[in-house]
Amino acid sequence: MSNSNSGLGLSRRGLFGLGGGVAAALAVGAVAASATTNTTEATTSRRPHAGRRPRTAEEAWATLRAGNERFARGALRHPHQNVERREDLADGQSPFATVLSCADSRVPPEIVFDQGLGDLFTVRSAGEVLDDAVIGSIEYAVEHLHTPLVLVLGHSRCGAVQAAVDLVHHGAELHDGISYLAHSIEAAVLRTPRSGSDAEYLRHCVEEQARSAARTLQERSAIVRHLVADSGVRVVSGVYDLDSGRVERL
Repeated sequence: MSNSNSGLGLSRRGLFGLGGGVAAALAVGAVAASATTNTTEATTSRRPHAGRRPRTAEEAWATLRAGNERFARGALRHPHQNVERREDLADGQSPFATVLSCADSRVPPEIVFDQGLGDLFTVRSAGEVLDDAVIGSIEYAVEHLHTPLVLVLGHSRCGAVQAAVDLVHHGAELHDGISYLAHSIEAAVLRTPRSGSDAEYLRHCVEEQARSAARTLQERSAIVRHLVADSGVRVVSGVYDLDSGRVERL
């Protein structure tokens, strides 16, 4: 209602001080103008993808970082989570970043980065393991949805990485799909020097797996390589800390 009052530009006393006909004409005209402005604003807010979308990898990362800081401080804004946003996106999407994160239930990217509907193209796989479906999903996001940033997001105390550590160093017997996951992370564990406590070593393995997935994505995907080389797309890695709630870019 504040828009309506400012649109009138008249105090109640000033309006009453004018001659009846002139006052009425001014009031009607101002209300009509205000209604037009409000209608235009409402239409704009409901236009698909209204608002400025981050257009570069740097802008996308800055937006993610700011959202994560809000999350860590408990100052969430919960943007783009209303009926209007849902309706705006019914005919299309234009997310500003692609996030490949672990499937762990404690690391949902939209919450961790305080984003909403249509903001992130999220792909989740335990331990950020890459297979053809994961790579194809990321390729779709960068080539057809034009997300300028791909973030590979690991997290502290990752169970999938721990399974790979147990496989490599303790001869753990794993079966079926879990064995596939652990063997997919095995190379990252083998590249990580053993030092410090078990918890510190696991943290270093988590970091190496996130970096490894980012590198491997570009090695295996000609589409991603081309867009990184020619279109300003960036592939980065980071780790989410379960205790602090903060994401550290590696």
